[in-house]
Amino acid sequence: MLRSFAGAFLVIVMSASMSALAADSVLTNGVSLNDGFQLMYNLEFERAHQAFLSWQQRYPNDPMGQVADAAGVLFSEFNRMGILEAQFYEDDKIFKSEKKPSSDPQARTRFNDTLNKGETLAKARLSSNAKDRDALFAMTLISGLRADYAALIDKSNLTSLHYTRTADQWARQLLAVDPNCSDAHVATGFSKYIIGSMAAPMRWILRVGGVSGDKKQGISELQITATTGQYLAPFARILLAIAYVREKDTMKARELLASLRDQYPKNPLFAREIARLQAQ
Repeated sequence: MLRSFAGAFLVIVMSASMSALAADSVLTNGVSLNDGFQLMYNLEFERAHQAFLSWQQRYPNDPMGQVADAAGVLFSEFNRMGILEAQFYEDDKIFKSEKKPSSDPQARTRFNDTLNKGETLAKARLSSNAKDRDALFAMTLISGLRADYAALIDKSNLTSLHYTRTADQWARQLLAVDPNCSDAHVATGFSKYIIGSMAAPMRWILRVGGVSGDKKQGISELQITATTGQYLAPFARILLAIAYVREKDTMKARELLASLRDQYPKNPLFAREIARLQAQ
């Protein structure tokens, strides 16, 4: 269960700086992060990479340029391996094999190097101002991306859980700085849903360690972002669709997937999942 839900966390970064309105995908001298994320979400990876590089050149001290580029690397790998589709399966059969998928060594190196640069920039800003909202947001995403790689490529559940918990901790710091940042509820809600979905013995062990989970509360927090999130509303809708599939509420899942299909027509994932659900 952990691997399948941890994998969904990667979409945070695809949506991290995406506004509720679709961005113009034409690259210009004033390219924004929104442009890059929109291109990546529509599977135009090289153009997204160029957009993120443009952002880094304009704002070299902003960690989000590096974090976004790392997200592009990971999403491209996940797309190549067919990992995203697996998030919507209810029985987790695809995850029972312990054989690691064939990852690209160059992509792994680029992913790690880019995240390390982003983390260095974020921590530098936090050393000057521990309440730097953007740096806290970047740190939340960095931990989430590392959780994804550990879970679905390295197949290391314990490592992935460590990073998932770290992402939750950064998100809580972000909410303390900005209580109205509904985007942060993605990380906290996601963590609660994952842990609440685990077997009782594992939930007890985690509770002793100070980590608790509640599926219903997790879904409620995801709904907050889905309806009022400034940047992560699309991501929250994806997580909710996955949760509804697993809770066997296919009608709600299809509604969310249809809205995502209409918003991102170049990404065939949503249409495929709608067709699969309708065929069941």
